[in-house]
Amino acid sequence: MQALITLLLFVTPLIGSAAPPPSGYRFTLTHIDSKGGFTRSELMRRAANQLMRRAAHRSRHRYRATAMMSSGYYSTTSSSSDTRPTKLFSGQAEYLMELAIGTPPVPFIALADTGSDLTWTQCKPCKLCFAQDTPIYDPTVSSTFSLITCASETCLPIWRTNCTATSHCRYRYIYGDGAYSAGVMGTETLIFGSSSGDDTVSVDGIAFGCGVDNGGLSYNSTGTVGLGRGTLSLVSQLGVGKFSYCLTDFFNTTITSPVLFGSLAELATDITSGIAVQSTPLIQNPKSLSRYFVSLEGISLGDFRLPIPNGTFDIRADGSGGMIVDSGTIFTILVQPGFRVVVDHVAGVLGQRTAVNVSSLESPCFPAPDGARRLPEMPDMVFHFAGGADMRLPRENYMSFDEEDLAFCLNIAGTEPQWTSVLGNFQQQNIQMLYDITVGQLSFVPTDCSVL
Repeated sequence: MQALITLLLFVTPLIGSAAPPPSGYRFTLTHIDSKGGFTRSELMRRAANQLMRRAAHRSRHRYRATAMMSSGYYSTTSSSSDTRPTKLFSGQAEYLMELAIGTPPVPFIALADTGSDLTWTQCKPCKLCFAQDTPIYDPTVSSTFSLITCASETCLPIWRTNCTATSHCRYRYIYGDGAYSAGVMGTETLIFGSSSGDDTVSVDGIAFGCGVDNGGLSYNSTGTVGLGRGTLSLVSQLGVGKFSYCLTDFFNTTITSPVLFGSLAELATDITSGIAVQSTPLIQNPKSLSRYFVSLEGISLGDFRLPIPNGTFDIRADGSGGMIVDSGTIFTILVQPGFRVVVDHVAGVLGQRTAVNVSSLESPCFPAPDGARRLPEMPDMVFHFAGGADMRLPRENYMSFDEEDLAFCLNIAGTEPQWTSVLGNFQQQNIQMLYDITVGQLSFVPTDCSVL
């Protein structure tokens, strides 16, 4: 998920207070709709609704923006006289991670998000908290909780008003769909692993947000685990250098997806398959150091390289543009000059006219012919990244069949040219993704994630 950050006291690079975990470990991600019993069509509509919420939020705040974040959304700040809360929605990521926090440990079901850095959970005493099934974490009864003050090297205030050396480090984190969490920063013990406790890993001194004012719907989570590239993220605090995940079939939500840290974060390659690992540099965007940017140089449909203008997906001097890899955005989002070309050629393959409203943040659909009950044969779509890395997407990774409306749907959306493109999780199905932060490289390989 793409995060928009307004930190009342900005959290800055950590000084390595967290004890390193073992050389590597694994746990699982559960799809957020795993217990919903939704049909394929309902899952696609839920995905489309999330896109529209983000578009609506971005439109509302467009002219209040003070800076453009490279995630493609604006970071907004209110004037001192504007303290009115906004109606917000969370559920901003798609995969849940189960862990625990504190001593004694309290269950912590978090949204796993490569698009943001902050790890936070709801805390007592709540000013505004959404309902959750597990107990709300109470820092006053945990023997391992410590507050972070303004004097700490982990908290560099950008607003020095009301911030003295002994003041508590406060934060306010705003996400791309308008959800937010606000509270104080602290350090705490996080416990990873199975609920049985047989193979758990306990890590002390993790900096996190203790959220007492949290807006929106939780969708069965109690907070967020930030897996971004910044120094505040869990990945950086653990000091593992790299992590990997492999997302299972989007429509089979009951199958868990593995996520691997450290020495276990190796790609599952089979030398007999003849499928080579692909690698591309992770690009540094000086305007947004915590995002995983990659350089998308072009797109093909089958063997045909689409006529997308050179530089369409480049990062611009002001930090806008580019493409980020985000586990919390469902459909890939392409800026309009590239999106229109993709839509036109997909329509051509289907033998249909270009869909209308391709300028809006929607995934276009085409009416299926009478008697159709599944997608027709279609060529792979290939994303060409810098360094010669080609991400080959089979038909199921970019198209779906709407059984209720009898339509073929392109599961890629468009956005305005000045925004940022996003590689979404629908396109990442059954592709193991390895983020090697130490060397600044993203590697990937097609994999049956259900057996990894």
